[in-house]
Amino acid sequence: MKPAVMIGLGEVLWDILPTGKVLGGAPTNFAYMTTVLGDQGIVASRVGNDDLGRKAYQVMQELGLSTSYVQFDDQHETGVATVTIDPGGQPTFTIKESVAWDFLQWTPAWEELSARADAVCFGSLAQRSASSAATIECFLRNIPAKTLRICDANLRQRFYDLDTLRRSFQHADIVKVNDRELLEISSLLKIDIGNEERMAQELLNQFDLMMVCITRGERGSLLTTRGKTVDHKGFSVKVADAVGAGDAFTACLAHYYLQGKSLEEISASANRFASWVATQVGATPLFHSTQLQEILGEAPLI
Repeated sequence: MKPAVMIGLGEVLWDILPTGKVLGGAPTNFAYMTTVLGDQGIVASRVGNDDLGRKAYQVMQELGLSTSYVQFDDQHETGVATVTIDPGGQPTFTIKESVAWDFLQWTPAWEELSARADAVCFGSLAQRSASSAATIECFLRNIPAKTLRICDANLRQRFYDLDTLRRSFQHADIVKVNDRELLEISSLLKIDIGNEERMAQELLNQFDLMMVCITRGERGSLLTTRGKTVDHKGFSVKVADAVGAGDAFTACLAHYYLQGKSLEEISASANRFASWVATQVGATPLFHSTQLQEILGEAPLI
């Protein structure tokens, strides 16, 4: 089977963790994790023409990611996010503003890339600036009808609003949120807050979606389509930090969805993959070639 072209569209940044800096940004994490799964992960983003930008470019290449569509910016610095980790491993992000990925540009190279995408993952954060929001809109309007569009809501700080969420969901086939984001989005959209499945169904109907995915950390996930809901109870693991676990879930979902796997298969694999990433430090942990089958198979997670 030919590797699917999986595009992470939006931010690339350095997560400044208590243990040091690690490459991150949800679209970048998505592209990396799809590459680990055997797809062709491509980052469509922008870094500064500075030391951090050149280092990000180098690390992406070392991780096996295509850097052909990473733009360099001479006026704005590479993005960073200071991350604090609570005792349960849950992160809080403080994200620097007016950085390179706030100035994404629509170029002939990006037009070519968008036309051959099998899946695109995008979110609200990279749309916090008018410049990048317009570029992302161009990208999404140019992709083929058959391309899978995944919106990972990714609510951070004050960098989202109702109009951005509505526009993003209207472009999406699949919307992925965590349980806290679901409550915030339901409030903004005036959806009755209560049962998660009912809220997911309301999102499905309101935006004509194919699937709503709700991740719940160690409590697993809920995948809802028009005809079916799969509730997974998750795995109990020793969490190092949860940075990137949701992005690993999204990558696994996209990978197996394009292969036509059942909701049950997608749910089980995505929960296992995300749980393993939560046991590691940072969003882009290295995988040994023999690990992946064990992580996605029946061997116990430890």
